[in-house]
Amino acid sequence: MDVILLFKILLKRKSETPDDGGILDLIEEYLSDFQAIRLDCYNVKNLFLYKKFSSGPHLCFAGHVDVVPAGDNWQFPPYQAVEDSNYIYGRGAQDMKSGVSAFVQAVKETRKYTGTLSLLLTSDEEGDAKYGTQEVLKYLKVHDLMPDSCIVAEPTCDIIFGDTIKVGRRGSINGLITLHGKQGHAAYPQKAINPIHQISEILHNIAGVNLDNGDEYFAPSKLVITDIRSGMEVTNVTPDSLKMMFNIRNSTKTTQESVKAFIAKEFQNLNYSLSLTQSAYPFITSTDSKIVKDLHNAIYSIMNTVPEYSTAGGTSDARFIAKYGINVIEFGVKNDTIHGVDERTTVDEVVKLYKIFKRLIDTY
Repeated sequence: MDVILLFKILLKRKSETPDDGGILDLIEEYLSDFQAIRLDCYNVKNLFLYKKFSSGPHLCFAGHVDVVPAGDNWQFPPYQAVEDSNYIYGRGAQDMKSGVSAFVQAVKETRKYTGTLSLLLTSDEEGDAKYGTQEVLKYLKVHDLMPDSCIVAEPTCDIIFGDTIKVGRRGSINGLITLHGKQGHAAYPQKAINPIHQISEILHNIAGVNLDNGDEYFAPSKLVITDIRSGMEVTNVTPDSLKMMFNIRNSTKTTQESVKAFIAKEFQNLNYSLSLTQSAYPFITSTDSKIVKDLHNAIYSIMNTVPEYSTAGGTSDARFIAKYGINVIEFGVKNDTIHGVDERTTVDEVVKLYKIFKRLIDTY
């Protein structure tokens, strides 16, 4: 079997979160010479495969086989892996069955390696991500199977294939501010405390402001207001409270404590309460690390392209891997159709991704 045939087989499996569509059984059988650990948790399917070739570094390839729902109005059926004009269409074509196919085929064909190769696969990345990669990592920690370095084959490239390696990710801080006022009659505003009027006086100091200056790898942490609501949808009563929700995709320079201090400064004379939660923490893998350098060289050798280093985008399971001190990076095909109708990637990108992973295994 070659990488394109494998890719089409995976695309034809409907694996909407947390269903794996039988893909993990297929991969376990395909890599039958690897030791297999199944860690299914609730409805989530997890698989860790590893093979110790000799003493040396442990390199892991990680990814998810689950996809978001396909939706309607596709040019081609989303689970038939139709190839047309060098494109292969299907839900998960970019995110991320292309990446999974590439590294599965690369390790399948590896005959010798100085160290251990492994694969970490889950069916719970597009969902809550509670019982997927996190559960596998807990097991690996207890059983001394942690990798030294890890590549998550998420789609990372922007304009052309090979142009971007994700060397980190921003965190995500979610906030809810409740501004407390005093309800009253609209005809007697002096007898009420209107939180809408209060927020209007300081909103320009909050909305869209940068909380830090960023750095070489991280964009500034921006406070993005996502929702403001207040009142009873009548014209003669002023409200007694206002709720404002916001999100901050934060760099390593902004923390929950610094956000609290910023809000306290802006709301210092107001009666408010603040709730913060953090769904992801920022991380960065040094560009001087061996895994970054070796992947950089592999991309250049196959594509003659010098990749840029980025931390842009949303979150991925790399955030869980980084918490264990593992050098984790991300690299995959272009991401211009992920989660969209007619998601697709090219035959050439999948083949080149497989070749890059093969080259990396040979040199790491």
